[in-house]
Amino acid sequence: MPNFRLQIPNNHFHKHWHDSAAHKGRIKQWHNQAARKHRRREARLAKAQAVFPRPVAGMLRPVVHCQTIRYNAKKRAGK
Repeated sequence: MPNFRLQIPNNHFHKHWHDSAAHKGRIKQWHNQAARKHRRREARLAKAQAVFPRPVAGMLRPVVHCQTIRYNAKKRAGK
């Protein structure tokens, strides 16, 4: 897994940096994309650990294969 705190190599940002009327306020950058990905993953893992022994609605159902040729590659909850 890559380190998320590295600098961005080979900056090729061809954007209109000048304050012309056509491009004013339209420059949006995503330099924090990797950091957001990391933060979302950490939050998902923390949430999964917090709600781990989830109560199941009713009895557990077995996993069965569907019957017809069209759906027999899929699995579903049985009776």
